[in-house]
Amino acid sequence: MTEPSGLRDSMSEQPSKDPFEDCELSPDAILGTHTFEDVLFTDETETPVNVLTGETPAHSQANVDEARSFADGIDSDTPHIALPASVEAQIETASKPYTAAAFFHFKATGSLKRHRAYHAAYNSETFSVEFEADYESGDLTITIEEVDS
Repeated sequence: MTEPSGLRDSMSEQPSKDPFEDCELSPDAILGTHTFEDVLFTDETETPVNVLTGETPAHSQANVDEARSFADGIDSDTPHIALPASVEAQIETASKPYTAAAFFHFKATGSLKRHRAYHAAYNSETFSVEFEADYESGDLTITIEEVDS
């Protein structure tokens, strides 16, 4: 019995060593330092107000230290940041005004293309990836540098 040549070829292929193979952006698009403004949870994050009492519900009362602690406590190999939850989500689920996500999450970086590129760089030994989450300003800064081989 003979096997179709396409099957034989795909079985013998080695996995690609290019971490950006499945990305729409090239590494050049994310190299250097990029700041994403006003994307993190801050003490100024919008919270719902009960129209009858004029008060913020207890579940929506939180501060940056609590949010940062929550994000830092996520059990994952990827560092997480605290992002603001929408007012709608806070009301519908009676949740805190923050959520946690990987530091390169598309809600922070502004696009799924950048999310995938930062993720690829983070998982690659070819790049050095650092980030700073400034919860005072709400800004996230990500720095990507190519590592000398």
